[in-house]
Amino acid sequence: MRMTVAAPAKINLFLEITGKRNDGYHLINTVMQTVSLYDDVTVALDDEENSITLSCTDAEIPCNSSNTAYKAAEEFFSHTGIKRTGVNIRIKKRIPSGAGMAGGSTDAAAVIYALNELTDAGLDTDEMAEIGEKIGADVPFCIYGGTMTATGIGTIFTPLPDMPDCFIVAVKPDFKVSTREAYEKSDALGYERLKSPSRLVDAVCSANVGEIGEELYNKFEEVINEPEIDAIKQEMKKNGASGAIMTGSGSVVFGIFDDEDKAKDCCNELSDKYENIYTVHPVAHGQRQINTGFFGSILP
Repeated sequence: MRMTVAAPAKINLFLEITGKRNDGYHLINTVMQTVSLYDDVTVALDDEENSITLSCTDAEIPCNSSNTAYKAAEEFFSHTGIKRTGVNIRIKKRIPSGAGMAGGSTDAAAVIYALNELTDAGLDTDEMAEIGEKIGADVPFCIYGGTMTATGIGTIFTPLPDMPDCFIVAVKPDFKVSTREAYEKSDALGYERLKSPSRLVDAVCSANVGEIGEELYNKFEEVINEPEIDAIKQEMKKNGASGAIMTGSGSVVFGIFDDEDKAKDCCNELSDKYENIYTVHPVAHGQRQINTGFFGSILP
């Protein structure tokens, strides 16, 4: 038995770091959105084996027990008590790694989703999210998908109305950002003056694309202080984006457009300098079973 799942990427429309717990986990206040850039994650069961094997089209991704998808398979069987069979996981990567788009987390969510179906475990979405939280803070959101605020370590959710349809251009610079180092720098800055996502939430609730763009915010931009990120943002705004921001701890920068032609013009401008440019839309779901197909678009 096998299943292929479309695992969507996420972006942060708002991200404030509000503190740090004694156990080392950081507290955040964020608004997250799934978008139409997908990894294809195929999970197959083999009753004659009991090992987990993993392969990936991206040679930089580790295909061992350190991979979140591998951990998801282990945690699924541990949580459910179902006798483990052989599990083969194959990941076709389209979501860039080290980019702040939850590529590893959504792959883990896809494995949990697929195993729930393949084993007839009967878990509901909340129960799958409970398994996901043991693997990583972004995994539960990747199971739910849609538009949500998240607080705590990023696992206390409040659903929002679906984000209005728009055109999102995302660019990945050549450098990667260490999430650990980014959080360490945020600790050094302190947590005295904090921004609220209330105006961004109001913009989402009123389905106003222009206002959503104007209210985008990410504390990590201040923490990282990378000139190239600001340069990409300015280029996007010059080409008609209502707003632009880095997602997660970076390094992907995205801009929001209400006009398709402006989004295309922005892609053309940026393609002279950057190879990894993606055009996506907001999607109101998390993991979905597929057979075949290409999701999202990667522009040359």
